[in-house]
Amino acid sequence: MASVWTTTVLLVPCVIVLTAGLFYLYNFIKGLLSKTSVRNKVVVVTDALSGLGKECAGVFHRGGARLILCGKSWEKLEELADELANASDPTVTFPSKLVLLEFGDLDSMPEVICEILECYGCLDILIFNSSMKVKAPAQSVSLEMDKLLMDNNYFGPATLAKGLLPSMISRRTGHLLLVNSIQGKLAVPFRTAYAASKHAVQAFFDCLRAEVEEYGISVSTINHTFISRSANHTEMMKCNHSSKPLGVSPDEAATEIVKTLSNKRNEVVIAPSLPKVALYARSLFPDVLFAVMAAGVKDAESM
Repeated sequence: MASVWTTTVLLVPCVIVLTAGLFYLYNFIKGLLSKTSVRNKVVVVTDALSGLGKECAGVFHRGGARLILCGKSWEKLEELADELANASDPTVTFPSKLVLLEFGDLDSMPEVICEILECYGCLDILIFNSSMKVKAPAQSVSLEMDKLLMDNNYFGPATLAKGLLPSMISRRTGHLLLVNSIQGKLAVPFRTAYAASKHAVQAFFDCLRAEVEEYGISVSTINHTFISRSANHTEMMKCNHSSKPLGVSPDEAATEIVKTLSNKRNEVVIAPSLPKVALYARSLFPDVLFAVMAAGVKDAESM
């Protein structure tokens, strides 16, 4: 009996160590695969000048992608392209292509679509990471602002996707990835127009996923609480003087994007426990959630 007990005591730590080792090896291999998932791929980033856009540009450029960087300022795009070129080995990377893109200007979209396709003649990955935000009571938001939000957050991305899809369909390959707010799934007070635009674009890509699956095209959505301007997790903690940083840092979001491109998951939610619970409550106990949100508004008004 004693020998059996001794054997058990010795085996348990061995099993734990072995399991931990296998788990580490799995994550290590997965990380290597993620880094090679964009090599030689044509990748379009719709807002390369944002914090997340710059982080993605750096990761994809180092990974050997053929980058097409989009943004509203040509000068800033050139600066970003020079930074990427100076920080990399030109023998294993490609010079970035630049395209001016303003989702608020829908009349320019046909020209933008042509310019993107002229860069390499095709594209493999399209990252929609641009966004416009407004926080205000519904009655104080003008119709012009409503339209501007819809143009930037819905009509622009939808128009670009529809314009570039024929190229992907003809090659029967491609990946569209939408970086969207969690408010595309969960509406909260004082963000009526913003949440409406995010719900619209979420629904568009959810519908599109089923439509293009037969052509070998993947559609992924990543929903986050918000992306901080701080460069990384450590800086966010210092700025907030808290053990729990608010939002998601650009490098964390970029890492999740690379993983999603590699494993082709349909949907990813990056959020703390409370927003995730609220998502389930919206489906299972909607009246309770609505009451809690209304109480929060009343408390805010009384302060």
